[in-house]
Amino acid sequence: MSTENLPQNPEQSPRKPRVAVVFGGRSSEHGISMVTAGAVLKAIDRTTYDVLPIGITRDGRWALTADDPERMAITERRTPDVEELAESGEGGVVLPVDPTNREVVYGEPGSVPKVLGEIDVVFPVLHGPYGEDGTLQGMLELSGVPYVGSGVLASAVGQDKEYMKRVFTSFGLRVGPYVVIRPREWERDESAARKKIIDFAGEHGWPLFVKPARAGSSIGITKVDDLSGLDEAIAEAQRHDPKILVEAALRGREIECGVLEFEDGPRASVPAEIPPPDTHAYYDFEAKYIDSTPGLVPAPLTPEETARVQRLAVDAFEAASCEGLVRADFFLTEDGEFVINEINTMPGFTPISMYPKMWQASGIEYGELVDRLIQAALRRSTGLR
Repeated sequence: MSTENLPQNPEQSPRKPRVAVVFGGRSSEHGISMVTAGAVLKAIDRTTYDVLPIGITRDGRWALTADDPERMAITERRTPDVEELAESGEGGVVLPVDPTNREVVYGEPGSVPKVLGEIDVVFPVLHGPYGEDGTLQGMLELSGVPYVGSGVLASAVGQDKEYMKRVFTSFGLRVGPYVVIRPREWERDESAARKKIIDFAGEHGWPLFVKPARAGSSIGITKVDDLSGLDEAIAEAQRHDPKILVEAALRGREIECGVLEFEDGPRASVPAEIPPPDTHAYYDFEAKYIDSTPGLVPAPLTPEETARVQRLAVDAFEAASCEGLVRADFFLTEDGEFVINEINTMPGFTPISMYPKMWQASGIEYGELVDRLIQAALRRSTGLR
């Protein structure tokens, strides 16, 4: 196994804080997570921090990977894979489970495990289930290891679009019409579940958007213009999540706003607008990441509209008990109201992603943004807070 990537002599004193950047994962957003990780690894100031890159393969193995951001980019319309950067096809990284010990261990079959040294903070750039949804955050809480981003509850709420909307509604934030089909409903009576969607369409009209309830990056979403496309859209959503969400189309402009946690509390960035893409039916995965449809930063809003959406973004951050960072997505409807669509507790963080672009327009460059997130995590304790 190559050792050039391993931290050297963890007993050196004083040592720099060690950041474990964890990426990849078991969700359908594996590749985008890697692109995000490449940008973060490239931006972390190595004079300030030691870095340990850890990739989670699609089958869940925690692999020690090359610290090579250049190989973590989209090439020829294809996203990268952790297996391509793993130091070994069998070796595994084990994070501590004892809050009194933060040492990370690497082992391969038939070899003596190697201690990689202590980690001080984890930067989990995972998108989707098994990483962004509170599962990894729960493990880190048990281990007593600080981490970037929201805790267990906020991460889980931010991943499940149904409960996200329920939380927002309870705090007085306006959401659009939606209906949820849970797995047991579909298994118990498929025709009744399908009728529930058709009745929803009868009330709110076509088109509808059929989505996995717990996925992101616009993966698995279908815009359905009429009844003929419904079954195919349901099947596509269920490929990613057995629980599906169906939303009515909202007429209006897509507005996004970033929220970042400062020492004195969360603040909102300048907002951005996502104009309708010329070559796509809506702002889908390919429009976002493959064709890089540009957003307008800052959004062409009135000062009053800007202040209002910034206030609502912070309200959403607080309503879900978020920490660290959030991207809040809204529709500005034809009647001048902001309707919140969703939040992302670990938004796309690639160089072309809207979250860092909004903060750049607000005066915080990418490297400083990464540093602020790490420092916020180091200040915060694990456990109840």
